[in-house]
Amino acid sequence: MNIIFCKWTSICETGVDNGLEALGHNIIRITKLLNSVDYDSAYADLLSDTLLKHPADCVFSINYIPIIARVCKIHNVPYLCWIVDCPCFQLYSKTISYPTNHIFIFDRDLYNKFYPLNPQGIYHYSLASDIPTWDAVHVTDAEHKAYDCDISFIGSLYSDKKTAFYNQIEHQLPEYLKGYVNGLIDAQYNVVGYNLIRDSLTPDFVKDFKKHAQWVPLAEDYIENDVDIIADSYIGHKCTEQDRIRTLNALARHFNVDLYTRSDTSCLTGVHVKGPADSVSMMPQIMKCSKINLNLTNRTISSGLPLRCFDIMGNGGFILSNYQPEIPELFVLDQEIVVYESISDMIEKADYYLTHEEERLEIAKRGYEKVKQYHSYEVKLKQMFEMVWPHSLPD
Repeated sequence: MNIIFCKWTSICETGVDNGLEALGHNIIRITKLLNSVDYDSAYADLLSDTLLKHPADCVFSINYIPIIARVCKIHNVPYLCWIVDCPCFQLYSKTISYPTNHIFIFDRDLYNKFYPLNPQGIYHYSLASDIPTWDAVHVTDAEHKAYDCDISFIGSLYSDKKTAFYNQIEHQLPEYLKGYVNGLIDAQYNVVGYNLIRDSLTPDFVKDFKKHAQWVPLAEDYIENDVDIIADSYIGHKCTEQDRIRTLNALARHFNVDLYTRSDTSCLTGVHVKGPADSVSMMPQIMKCSKINLNLTNRTISSGLPLRCFDIMGNGGFILSNYQPEIPELFVLDQEIVVYESISDMIEKADYYLTHEEERLEIAKRGYEKVKQYHSYEVKLKQMFEMVWPHSLPD
């Protein structure tokens, strides 16, 4: 097929490129960055001109971009996108109902929320791993010396005001609202595999929170959902911050833990802070060199597996993850992936697998083989196209 690939520097785009090329498709790449995901007229003109000059079977992007959907609807060209972030507020755009859309969402709870708005064009679909890229990474002796460790985690703590909306407005909230939020955070920390935040937000709380927060409405043609915005962008990320801080501190009391992050780490004790890890030149080496790779899922992802899981296993790393409802649907527990259901459970399993190397390596090997066979970009993109065109691909 002829595919226009609209790129915006997502870390998933290299894997998509590799998968499309392996499948033999002709790719026309647009790399111009968007000034607005909704109303960028220059971008719309560029995409429209590209469609006129290079007739395409479909347009593809990582995450849903409404301006692309608008152009594809005008040209009557299928628009395929793969949602890799949660929340993805562009999904609240009324444009998702366009018949030319084919939106693949990795989190089932997120899929269930939006599926009724476009039953023919919204799919539940897990993420993938860039196996050819990871297989080409060979760890040097110097890299082993730099990255070999017992336990590592790569990711944000959401502790900075620039990345955490709640931290920006917390000082404006009255004590009763802050107390309610702190209670929710404490309750959520002790519950693994279920997001209780949305069900705990009463109409009165939502009204009062919105009044005191620096509320920026979504665009006019969006369906604004106050509960989802508060649960995800505010309290959800604050839950993630506290979850990661408390979990890393708990682990560091028993084990050597390396953290790679850009976040403020002043709240951590005993954790070896290594600074940020480049996703190309450092991340795969760290995952290959760590005896245990942690996955601490962002609390806004309520059921699915984040990209980190597929990256770790695609690099042949052993993964210890918080429980997510969709994990047993994709991987065999304790044979391909190990999950924990409480902090004490996590500590026990970390201790066990650090001292049982043969079992740990075998689990990592089986996880890698499963991802390579079923979750490479080549495999997943081929299946994606077959879902859109179930009888045959366009000529």
